[in-house]
Amino acid sequence: MALAFVQLALTMMLVGANVVVGKVLAAALPVPVVLLLRCLLATLVLAPLAWAERGGTLPRPRILLNLLLQAASGTVAYNMLLLAGLRRTGALPAGLVLSTLPAVVALAAAGLLRERLSRRRWVAAGLAAAGMAALARGRTEAAAGSLDGNALVFAAVLAEAGWILLSRLSAARIGVCRGALLMQVFGVLLLAPFAGTEALARLPALWADPSLAALLAFHAVTASVISVLLWFAGMRRAPANLAGIFAVLLPATSAALAVAVLGERMTLPLASGFVLMLGSILLAAWPAGRRNPAAT
Repeated sequence: MALAFVQLALTMMLVGANVVVGKVLAAALPVPVVLLLRCLLATLVLAPLAWAERGGTLPRPRILLNLLLQAASGTVAYNMLLLAGLRRTGALPAGLVLSTLPAVVALAAAGLLRERLSRRRWVAAGLAAAGMAALARGRTEAAAGSLDGNALVFAAVLAEAGWILLSRLSAARIGVCRGALLMQVFGVLLLAPFAGTEALARLPALWADPSLAALLAFHAVTASVISVLLWFAGMRRAPANLAGIFAVLLPATSAALAVAVLGERMTLPLASGFVLMLGSILLAAWPAGRRNPAAT
């Protein structure tokens, strides 16, 4: 169990670190180019892993369509909106906005999938909304980010919530590596018509800057490969109702790196938003009390 908790914690820390990495990349390269190159690099890494995975049969057309929709929402839309938002806002407020994901998923599941929402999760959604309000109120301060940038990051949260709901609706089982690979391939196909020419034109400049190329490789491998494998490995051993608690590490890691690496400043609106967001995550993800087995 301890190993599973370490795997889940590392996943969320990598996701939080990539908020800062994404901000640096979005400032240096056009957003579609960053995303297309990331998908290409992740495809190259995942291809041999998917080939070695057991049960290598081609999914049925319905599952392929589901994976295509997941790629459109979770790979393309989420990252496009996130990177575009990071061009306009700080990594610190962006990490806090991303931490609304558990509350957004809970509300979306209640509205679209008719899942019952407990009173505690309604409170968690209210805390997340209060945290967003704190960021909006402090938007005039540089560290609180811009309103349009934070709005783009929240739109990315909505796209990621769509990806999560689509993954729940997928009835067939597919290997983790094969599913991740197909989503990256679909991402390449969706992005290539819009960014393929510019990506090719920028490759010489990218190779001339080894630090930027290494940062892009780190972003692709950690966000699209290592995080996925660590998360599913941890989920095999950890109780599902405990896994969400580790989402607390996402805003904590992005905030720490934003202050330490990018020199962003923790203001009062950000601090109050941070507290509210962490409370929202803990309320949404903390396991409920033990139920009566007979009732279950």
